[in-house]
Amino acid sequence: MKLLLSLLGLTLLSPAWANKVVGITDGDTLTIQVGKSPVVVRVADIDAPEKNQAFSEQAKQSLSSLCFGKQAQYQERDVDAYGRVVATVTCGGVDISRVQVERGLAWVYTEYNKDLSLPGLEAIARRDKRGLWSHPNAVPPWEFRRQPRLKKAVAKQSVEGICFVGRHGEYRIVDGAKRYGC
Repeated sequence: MKLLLSLLGLTLLSPAWANKVVGITDGDTLTIQVGKSPVVVRVADIDAPEKNQAFSEQAKQSLSSLCFGKQAQYQERDVDAYGRVVATVTCGGVDISRVQVERGLAWVYTEYNKDLSLPGLEAIARRDKRGLWSHPNAVPPWEFRRQPRLKKAVAKQSVEGICFVGRHGEYRIVDGAKRYGC
């Protein structure tokens, strides 16, 4: 009976969600195996560089070294527009938001931040020029995402000549005019 009560007590004291990290998407998104289902979790309070942005790979590697294959605990706050759970996350007892900001591999997401200690950590990382703060023109991901995507025409050889790939498909220049299809 004492064993049963102690096991019940441990169950009640354990975090609501404690599961293994099975995937890292980028510097602020990971996949946690919850029972038999994977759950995509967006780390709350921070915004890491986007895939085509400076320091994106370093941010992803940092999150991977902190969490991949380890047990994670998360406390859900919300679900974002992409269906990801937005949550505070710890891996091995380490607060992921804090470490990513301290390493200079994520911005404090000021619009959604609820952790009052993060702006101070970001200021220290900026002062010490850690990670993305070593770049003179660091652009926050929320601004980077708003920049217009430049569609560059890519040339490739075809039998008829040069074939370009643009926003509306493949085309060739024949007699000074675009001809779609290569």
